[in-house]
Amino acid sequence: MLTTALTAELAPEICARRATRDDEVADLVSLLLAHADPAAGSMAEIRRVALTVAVASLGDNHLWQDLQFASRAELSALMRRWFPALVAKNHADMKWKKFLYRQLCEREQVLICKSPSCAVCTDFAVCFGPEE
Repeated sequence: MLTTALTAELAPEICARRATRDDEVADLVSLLLAHADPAAGSMAEIRRVALTVAVASLGDNHLWQDLQFASRAELSALMRRWFPALVAKNHADMKWKKFLYRQLCEREQVLICKSPSCAVCTDFAVCFGPEE
């Protein structure tokens, strides 16, 4: 499903950003690995997938677009296979990149929300809903 070739397919500008944001990539990899399914593949494969998703998260588009998938459904399938515990946490179907960064903020106990509840937030449509 996902091979080392995928990392090479990421846009060069995304990979270049890693040089200045390596701590961020390490945090994302750590988050993903903490929620990985050990039965999904070898530890090397799981790490490779986590690193690819983390580096792609540095892109400017939706995560599925930066991974060069055809749809968000493909990204969700990847997440279900490799990181099912994160999928379970994303029960409201928040957009993946926003969800991952929100998880990092919650880990560090950094409150980033404008409202006490997503349902009443003025940015609800930015975080949830279709990604076309």
